Amino acid sequence: MSTQTASLENLKILYQSDDYIVVDKHWDIRIDSKMWYEKVTVQAQLRQHFPELADPNTYYGFRFCHQLDFSTSGALCVALNKAAAGQAYRCFKDRTVTKVYIALLRGWVEAETQTLDFSIGKNSSEGKTHMMCIEGTEGCENPKPCQTELTVLQYGFYDGDPATKVLLKPLTGRTHQLRVHCSAIGHPIVGDFTYSLGSDDGPYRMMLHAYLLRIPLKPLPLLVSTEDPFTPTVDSKWHPERSVRTLEDNVAAKKCALQESNKKGVLRKQKDEEGEEQTRQCQEWLSEWGGEI
Repeated sequence: MSTQTASLENLKILYQSDDYIVVDKHWDIRIDSKMWYEKVTVQAQLRQHFPELADPNTYYGFRFCHQLDFSTSGALCVALNKAAAGQAYRCFKDRTVTKVYIALLRGWVEAETQTLDFSIGKNSSEGKTHMMCIEGTEGCENPKPCQTELTVLQYGFYDGDPATKVLLKPLTGRTHQLRVHCSAIGHPIVGDFTYSLGSDDGPYRMMLHAYLLRIPLKPLPLLVSTEDPFTPTVDSKWHPERSVRTLEDNVAAKKCALQESNKKGVLRKQKDEEGEEQTRQCQEWLSEWGGEI
């Protein structure tokens, strides 16, 4: 992921099979659009790179299994047939999908690990109807419970201002949940124009990236991670000063925990070979991130 704007050509594929493609969505494009002037979207990129895979029975040609905001980058799963879409949909509906994000937040977050627990509803205030808000704020309609796990990775400076690099794991799936939760604790995401009420317009993008995606498909789960876009080599304005924990160690631990969780849920009637394959994959994931079993 670079600081260059999106084009039809720069589509990055993270995973591909007969049933799914996982792309590394760019930070300044929509997944799809009915607006004639929006020429660069993820579905347009897919049509250009994989015209033979487009399904004429769908409006956009491709079945997107979930959503990412216009300004959010990262792992996005696309189903290539109706059956695959249905299986993924059930996983999202049953809330068994795991998503982990990386973000840069304004200021230094004091608590290194915490669970953000704020109910979120639609903002009905004039001029803010495109926004969500936390329960108790003026104009907040129909708030619903939601939680986000936050883990600090690094403290540093972005363009001279204090900033914190964090992992965010949503435990629920509300609209704009991560953005609203971070703003609610006084540490909005760097570059989040909407939830800074238009004041944070300096960075080239909003610093929120879908880093890891795990969908518990049968017979084997789909698990994909991306590169870290928030490093000094990608964006020279980010200067980490102190590391609390490494991204690699945390991801290796999360991957192994997901693997153990999957093994505990395997039905007895499933073949022993499936468990062996899952163990092999776990070992490969840990080896990839430098972890140890």
